[in-house]
Parts: sequence; structure tokens; C-alpha cells
Amino acid sequence: MTIQKPRGTRDFLPQEMVRRRYLENRLREVVGRWGYQEVVTPTFEHLELFTLKSGEGVVGELYNFKDKGDREMTLRPELTAPVMRMFVNEMQALPRPLKLFYFENCFRYERPQKGRFREFWQFGVELIGSEGPDADAEVISLATAMLEVAGIKGDLHVGYLGIIRHVLSSLEVEKQGKIMRLVDKKDDMGLDYYLEEINAPTDLRMKLFGLISLTGSEAISKASNLLGPIPEIDTFQQILTLLDAYDIDYTIDFGISRGLDYYTGMVFEIYAEGLGAQKQVCGGGSYKLIQLFGGGDVPSTGFGLGFDRIMEIYNIELVSQKTVVMITTQSTRINAIPVACKLREYVPVYMDIMNRNFKAQLSYANNIGARYALILGDREVSQGVLTLKDMESGVQESLTLDEIILKLTGESN
Repeated sequence: MTIQKPRGTRDFLPQEMVRRRYLENRLREVVGRWGYQEVVTPTFEHLELFTLKSGEGVVGELYNFKDKGDREMTLRPELTAPVMRMFVNEMQALPRPLKLFYFENCFRYERPQKGRFREFWQFGVELIGSEGPDADAEVISLATAMLEVAGIKGDLHVGYLGIIRHVLSSLEVEKQGKIMRLVDKKDDMGLDYYLEEINAPTDLRMKLFGLISLTGSEAISKASNLLGPIPEIDTFQQILTLLDAYDIDYTIDFGISRGLDYYTGMVFEIYAEGLGAQKQVCGGGSYKLIQLFGGGDVPSTGFGLGFDRIMEIYNIELVSQKTVVMITTQSTRINAIPVACKLREYVPVYMDIMNRNFKAQLSYANNIGARYALILGDREVSQGVLTLKDMESGVQESLTLDEIILKLTGESN
């Protein structure tokens, strides 16, 4: 019987892992230069952590289970809540702001489709303990810098929920949340129906629909004309001024709401071409979650990168390493072991463990795309040299081990 991988999961073969690890390491380099430090949280958490954050309705999207102690657990569907839980448990006394990042797999029980899997990887950033335009602008700038090293020119849309919340301030919090979710879904018909259902004032409805339709360079001035002088617009303008200083291209978009109740101010999304309907590769904003998990009223700003979506359009030609295959005879296998061990300090080295003959070993080197074959026969042993064959050019040289090391490490990739 052949057992298949679970639906919505993937196997990554060696060549794909080379690409994934390469990009992962590039992203790690960027966040490190911006002063962010890595954290890791458990693969599974108490179910309550996510129902507190997103409500009981989220359970249908989770891989939840009861453990042997009859406790309700779930595989993590995202990383923000676990990091906030970790902060409350272990990091409240640390100097602020805390600049944290993570790269882990997450799990959601949803219908698999292009760009959406039941197991997926998220690269994310959380800036904890700093509130205001400077923190917001830094987080957005970091996100664009990370996409830049991935070779992705993203279409950045920036909004400010504080302005929408100002318009909705006369409504109950629960109603505000429902409206935000409808705005996030771009469901204008559903939004209009709901506003009518709750008897929202005509002035509120007019201002809300007018606001969420605003995009582009004149959106700020139009919002001011629509709502009058309110402090939230001034705060948003400060963020935009800082983004200009970072030399970042953006589109003002008051229709972004992220659809989650805990976002408080700035929100942003980045879209990339070549992904069809699932074109969003990054999303985030400023939020307050820590108080929900038993901590203080601590502001945070963060984002998540959809690593798997980025990999779908990530295009880079990686330079292969100078892989060496040792070619030996039955009588020289023992002699080859210390040579291989020394060379492995510098380059990948394969040794035959299949008892192949000389010709079969050379054929194997060719089949795996090795750059060099290093021949150690009886003649080489007696003369104290090795024969290095360049598999691309066919050129062979008799060299000492030190000369081979110098050649392999001195050549450019």
C-alpha cells in the first residue's frame, strides 16, 4: 500500500529546499541588520489562545484536538498570538521596544488552492512597546526591504483604521467589528444591508462609504474635506511623511481594514503580480493584543510575509557549489577517506558507498552534476598526488591535496 501525503501539504525535494533556504537566509540577514531578534514558540498551543484573539468561529479553521489530559489544544494557525502570549509570560520586564522576528510553519484546516495550503510557512516581525508614526513607518519599510531582496516589486497600500474608527465611534464595539470585516471583504452590498439593519445614521453611512472609497495621492485631502480636522488624519500624515523619508512608494487606501478587531491604527498590505487572486504577499499594522492575554496596555506593530506565495514567483539562478566526487579503486578506498574528510572542510564531497566500479563512479559524478571528479587510483597513491577532473571542460590535472584545496577555494563561484 502506498501512503500519500496529507491533503494541503507538500514534499520539498532537494533543489526546492536550496531555493527556500537561500531566500530564508537572505530575509534573516535583512531583519538582523534592522536589529530584530529571532524567537520560536511551540508548534501547538492551548486552543483558548486563538479563540480569545479571533472568536469561537475560528475553530472550524484549525487543526484542534484534545491531548491525553483532555486539554483543548491546536496546531498554531499563525504566530502573532503565540508571540504576544510569550511576551506576557516571559518578556514584560525586558527593555522596550522589543524587536522580534520568526520563521515557522503554521496550520489551517481550509480548502487547498493555489497559494493556500493547510501547512504553510510564515516569516513575521513584531515590534512591541513602541506606539506612533516612527514604529509604523519602520515596520512598513522593513517589509518592503525584505521583499526587495526577494526580487519582488510589491504594490504597497497603506491605510489608517483610526480614521474609520472615528467615523464609527458612536456604534457599539461589536457592530464596529462586523463593519470592519465587511469593509475588509470589499462587500459593499453586505455593508449597506448591515448598516440599514442596525439603523446607522445617514451621515455615518455617507461618511463611511465616502471614506473607504478614497485611494491615491489626494485621499488625505479628500478625507479632511469629508470629516473635517480630526487628529487621526494628522497622525496618518506623519506616517506618510516618514515613508517619504524612507523613499518608499505607496498608495493611500482607506478601504483596507484587515478585518480583525484588534488592529488600532495603521494597516498595510503588499500585493505582487503573478499570483492571480491570491496576490497579497504581506499584511500587517498596529494593534493591541497583549492586554487580552493578561498583560498591560502595550502597543505593537507587525506584519506577516506569505513565504510560500513569495516562493511561487521567486526567480533566482543559484550558483551551484563545487561538488566533488571521489573516484577510487577497491584498493584505494581506505586512502580516500582522510582526503575526503579534509576536503569536506571546504566543499561538498561524495564518496562511493555502493561498491561501484571506476566507470560507474564516474558516470554517477556526471549524473548528479558534480563539478569535479577526484581520482585516487594506485598510481596517484604511489606518487602522492590526486587527479582532479573538471567535469565541465574535461581537463585533468595531477595535484597535491593542498593544491586542490587552493584551487577549489580560490576560484570564484
